[in-house]
Amino acid sequence: MNFPNLKNPSHLLATLFGVGKLRPGPGTWGSLVTVLIWYFLESLHSLIFILLPIFILFSWIVCSKAIKDSDSEDHESIVIDEAAGMLLALTFVSHDAKTYLAVFLIFRLFDILKPWPISWVDENLKGGFGIVLDDLIAGFFAGGIIYLIFFLL
Repeated sequence: MNFPNLKNPSHLLATLFGVGKLRPGPGTWGSLVTVLIWYFLESLHSLIFILLPIFILFSWIVCSKAIKDSDSEDHESIVIDEAAGMLLALTFVSHDAKTYLAVFLIFRLFDILKPWPISWVDENLKGGFGIVLDDLIAGFFAGGIIYLIFFLL
């Protein structure tokens, strides 16, 4: 099967409506689109503690379905997991473009370099759960670090 096939609903959602097909760096594109959407949907920020768990569960289900059609355990076109991680990171910080840029950069650094425990999750937990969890940990670290920096300043 040609993956991703954007006519397949799970592929369409897993790639964030095709964003995951952008090159180079589909994960970076997925993260950037998430930041931009979050920035312009400020009115939803008060609902994040309701919406985020739902989105995380949704991402897990979508990733689990999409990878069944892929020749990879974590195909680079699947970027809904980056969206979940970025949303978690953004819950820590204030609504400000500079802060969002800092979170984006730190998140991408963690997602690309995969320090422990992100690397352990990436190597040992398979399926949709593992795909999403490593990005959630990267998001937790990125958001937490930026929050602490701004808290201490």
